[in-house]
Amino acid sequence: MKSEQTIMNTDDLPLTDELVSAYLQDNPDFFSRNNELMTGLRLPDSQRGTVSLVERQQQQLRQKIHNLEDEITQLMSVASHNESLFMLYSNLYLRLIDCQSASELLDCLAQATTELLSLSAFKLYLVDSVAIEHDCLSKNDCQGVMQNRLENSDYYFGRLQQSEQQLIFSHNCTGSVVLVKLAYEEKELGFLAISSDDAHHFDPRMDTLLLSQFKGLVAKLLKQHLAI
Repeated sequence: MKSEQTIMNTDDLPLTDELVSAYLQDNPDFFSRNNELMTGLRLPDSQRGTVSLVERQQQQLRQKIHNLEDEITQLMSVASHNESLFMLYSNLYLRLIDCQSASELLDCLAQATTELLSLSAFKLYLVDSVAIEHDCLSKNDCQGVMQNRLENSDYYFGRLQQSEQQLIFSHNCTGSVVLVKLAYEEKELGFLAISSDDAHHFDPRMDTLLLSQFKGLVAKLLKQHLAI
């Protein structure tokens, strides 16, 4: 460890910011031994002209506290949102299980996505044809979309080409979409497609924990009601 005397006697060593910083780090009691500097040093301040070292430390501490308060507020907001989302999914699961037919199941899914989650559209594409008619069923052949977007993943988040939008929704989507592959006992059933008017709502970085549980339940119920 360098002593104060060693530093002061090195005349041929230029005094730099790094040298001063290293000295202060090696001598943490410097300001205790030179207490008058704590109040005597004046530092430039953009708002108050100059402030003492103590005032600058207090200012930095207040800023850190303010930043921590902002982080805590954000975390509480996220926690509250996640709790609300968890309760919504839990209630939806109970409603889906109580459905007595495939049409009722699709009604429930459409209402949950467009009304409860405030999203713009919901569609279901099934690989095998079914005997029921429903507005939520995509009537076009979307096998190409499924192969292009879901061949190596159970989810796709983001934007679709206009031709893909027309196949799934029969209209153009100005925002973002999520595609969720449905499979039961290793058999691919199709996929769910949900769109949002917000171009950034469905992002590839989104967590898929709730979606994983959701798609498993929907696939099982579709298998039971449609016998596909």
